[in-house]
Amino acid sequence: MKTTLYIERDSFVHRLHPTAKVFGLFVVFWSIYWVDNPLALMPLALIVLAIALMMGAWENVYRFRWFFILIIVPTMLTWMLFYRVGKPLITLPPFYVSEASLMFGFGRGLKVGALVLASVLFLSGTKVEELAVGLSRLGLPYRLGFTITLAFRLVPLFMESALTVVDAQRLRGYDFDAGGPFERIRRYVPVVVPVFMGALRKANNMAMALEARGFGRTHRPTSFIEYRMHPRDAAAFAFLLALGAVSFWIYYSGLGAIPTG
Repeated sequence: MKTTLYIERDSFVHRLHPTAKVFGLFVVFWSIYWVDNPLALMPLALIVLAIALMMGAWENVYRFRWFFILIIVPTMLTWMLFYRVGKPLITLPPFYVSEASLMFGFGRGLKVGALVLASVLFLSGTKVEELAVGLSRLGLPYRLGFTITLAFRLVPLFMESALTVVDAQRLRGYDFDAGGPFERIRRYVPVVVPVFMGALRKANNMAMALEARGFGRTHRPTSFIEYRMHPRDAAAFAFLLALGAVSFWIYYSGLGAIPTG
């Protein structure tokens, strides 16, 4: 089972400078934040989908298909329940079904889906080392950037430990698939302790390795890989700045708001 989202490709996005990738994620989040109207959000969602196609990251999108459904649909229904604005179209307690509530609920679901999709695409085309470099070039302290990237390293570490323990128990004849849903969950409880113990042991070994390599001795550590800016990075920055400016203009002009009339 694959424990990381990074996909090795030679796409335009993969070849971008790490700073451009981190800045791109920020601009996409910024653009989604300002717009509520789903009609105004749709072009941005299509741009994100086009980037997914360009990157060849559909396998990761497919892996998260149920996650997208489970966060988008409840978000839409929740806002339709609480956003009581406009003339009701259907009286269906406890839901307040109006044109404004439908648009607001769909817009909120589209926003959450676009945010998650942008995050998946970022992790699909950015290595952990590139994330640290990108955060450092944007002005964040190196230790802070390294701490953030360390979190991304520990998640696959815990997953790998869990898979190893589960496979070992299955080789010993322990059946994780017997019984109903609750029984299956209960059967995974004995796995928790060895998983955490093994993961913490590996994390401790990682900490000792960092100390042995002199981590923290300088605020500007050297890097084995040198990332250089290219014309494609300048074009990407120009496109991202234009996208962020257009999104803020849509918000400022009121085109991104939900009509309540």
